[in-house]
Amino acid sequence: MKSRYFTRMTLSALTLGIMSASASLNAATVPAGTELAAQQELVRNNGSEPASLDPHKVESDVEFGIIRDLFDGLVAVKKDGSVEPRLAQSWENKDNTVWVFHLRPNVTWSDGTAITAKDFVWSWQRLVDPKTASPYASYPGNMHIENAADIALGKKTPDTLGVKALDDNTLEIRLTQPTSAFLAMLGHPSLVPLDKILISRFGDKWTKPEHIVTSGAYKLSDWVVNERIVAVRNPRYWDNDATVVNKVTYLPISSETADVNRYKAGEIDITYTVPVNQFAQLKKTLGDQVSVSPLLATYYYEFNTTKAPFNDPRVRRALNMALDKDIIADKVMGQGQRPAWLISQPEIGGVTLSVPDYAAWPQEKRIAEAKRLLNDAGFNEAHPLSFNLLYNTMETHQRIAIAVSSMWKKNLGVEAKLQNQEWKTMLDAMHTGHFDLVRYAWNADYDDAATFLNNFRTGDSENTSQYSNPAYDDALRNAANASDLTQRSKYYQQAEEILGQDVPAIPVYHYVRVHLVKPWVGGFDPDKLGYYLTKDMYIKKH
Repeated sequence: MKSRYFTRMTLSALTLGIMSASASLNAATVPAGTELAAQQELVRNNGSEPASLDPHKVESDVEFGIIRDLFDGLVAVKKDGSVEPRLAQSWENKDNTVWVFHLRPNVTWSDGTAITAKDFVWSWQRLVDPKTASPYASYPGNMHIENAADIALGKKTPDTLGVKALDDNTLEIRLTQPTSAFLAMLGHPSLVPLDKILISRFGDKWTKPEHIVTSGAYKLSDWVVNERIVAVRNPRYWDNDATVVNKVTYLPISSETADVNRYKAGEIDITYTVPVNQFAQLKKTLGDQVSVSPLLATYYYEFNTTKAPFNDPRVRRALNMALDKDIIADKVMGQGQRPAWLISQPEIGGVTLSVPDYAAWPQEKRIAEAKRLLNDAGFNEAHPLSFNLLYNTMETHQRIAIAVSSMWKKNLGVEAKLQNQEWKTMLDAMHTGHFDLVRYAWNADYDDAATFLNNFRTGDSENTSQYSNPAYDDALRNAANASDLTQRSKYYQQAEEILGQDVPAIPVYHYVRVHLVKPWVGGFDPDKLGYYLTKDMYIKKH
């Protein structure tokens, strides 16, 4: 969800000593002379109803945008890519494989009880435990935390995870190998601590406002399903003195038109997005209220590779080659998006990746090759390909789906039947394999190609395409073991070349993030992962 060398401190800097809380922290920075509104309340459209607010049960910005307001982790990654301390005050490491984090003194949950290193140990064990069924169960294994991968696969028990509380305020993390992106990955919201006693007592209902305790700048005060979620300032937050906004309301409006209309009516301060067919006019009439920012994210269509005919890479490659992605990026979208031929990004984490050779072909040549591939796979005018294309309910997704289905019909005689479902229902369909081809997107969790590529690794908990290729897995394994950026770039390129041939998913475009933001909202500055925290904002007098 996010160009610099790494979105993290470099390992060479960290090995020189201890990182401490003396570093500059993210917080609401109000310029001198700014007159603040008496009522510090913010209304954000969240885009959809969250599937859950349990950090171990979710996988998208719909949930993580709220969770980042409610919970703090050990560290956070700033917009400039540096790592800052949050619940951890300082840390040191040995050989980049044994990391020791020291929690801030007297840090507490929103109910006043202490947050300890044991909370992290229990939470991370819960995350990787197959019984939890977390979409991010593979994440600690991708960080190379000791035994994490085997635990997620059910080969070892959660208590063998390489995380230990040395005392209440000291957490040790053991890695099986140095991981260049370790600190940046540590900032992910799936790694926040959770309260064992609370979850043991209330089970799946622990996130209800009357039960939940939080570690972040805000605590949950109200949740009316499909209407609103309200959070208020957490006075026990360790950095509460730097917070300005007292109350934030998140609305689950999936209709982009309704989002804009309620913004114009003064009911919303920050929209979730902007309809593509209104972008030019809104830019003309609202000017600087239209915010466009870079985003490390790729929009794609994911195949169910276990289901015929999409278990045949020729069919998948043909559908990829038959799309005119320039038209989709420039005409259908037209907000600054770039056509995508990579699942990852052309430039990410200090490396530059090349697109497949066929991306540079004239469109006519790609279509001719696509027809040949389909014919070889048994599909032609006499036996046309037909399948269901699933997308979550939103006008832009429908607009894109209509465009791609029209291209496939015109160029290949293929019929893609459009289906839409609400966000939570679509996610369930993906994880249970009840789809042919589904619209999806991946926002980077950190600034490294692995955040995209791991999703297609055999056995990864986010691999809902069920794609598997040992050569691809080897490329990612070699990249993780690479000793320098040049080597890592080489293996990431190998991985992307394999994806370019196998096409478990069709990359469509690389994102920008577009919002409408009221002129009285200060401190709105999304990072390249697309996040903007309420604690960093303030309301100017208006």
